[in-house]
Amino acid sequence: MNHPYLLLWLEGPLQAWGHDSRFGRRDTLDFPTKSGVLGLLCCALGAGGEQREWLARLADLDLQLLAYTPADKLGKATPRLPLLRDFHMVGSGYDDADPWQSLLTPKTSEGKKAVGGGTKMTYRYYLQDMAFAVALQVPADEADRLAAALQNPVWDIYLGRKTCVPTELVYQGVFATAGDALAAAANLAAQKGRAPSFAVRQGEHDGEVITLNDVPLQFGQHKRYRDHRVTVLPVDADG
Repeated sequence: MNHPYLLLWLEGPLQAWGHDSRFGRRDTLDFPTKSGVLGLLCCALGAGGEQREWLARLADLDLQLLAYTPADKLGKATPRLPLLRDFHMVGSGYDDADPWQSLLTPKTSEGKKAVGGGTKMTYRYYLQDMAFAVALQVPADEADRLAAALQNPVWDIYLGRKTCVPTELVYQGVFATAGDALAAAANLAAQKGRAPSFAVRQGEHDGEVITLNDVPLQFGQHKRYRDHRVTVLPVDADG
């Protein structure tokens, strides 16, 4: 098989796929980012650090996805639920005088008390009740290793943020083409009473073309990314 496709099924009550969020507002994209999907694979492999050489092998390979929402009585996709906003008080309620509790409050990079006190407010946004079929192209010599890791992950795998736990097996097989992978996903979606809502393809096609800074070049402490173009396409219940 020349550059086969892994089929990943990403389903859960909440998902969050940040691509440009920092500081107090943590947004989510409407669909999984390439960096998020590759980060999920790193968790499954137990691969920490920069991973520059490994990421370079996958940077230009294809990723296609279909988004699914629950189907109505006619088998059509129901409207997506609005984003859930979660308000966090990070470091609130701890006693700075207690050396153990003090470890749980935000600090500067030098380890000093943060400007404005030890409590920070954040707003975090989540997708609700979505499922995504992701067809990810991988090097042929990596397919078996990645399939095994997804079935027996070294570290916990999650849907963007660590609070977003998958409710279905993520690994759904290896396929020769993206079309074969997404056809298998359509069968799984039908069993679950879900219908396709929209599709995302790499590159520029007839649809809404957007630029994302989500192709990872380097993970670890000093992360680096580059841009790529993707197209968001509407689909109906027949795909």
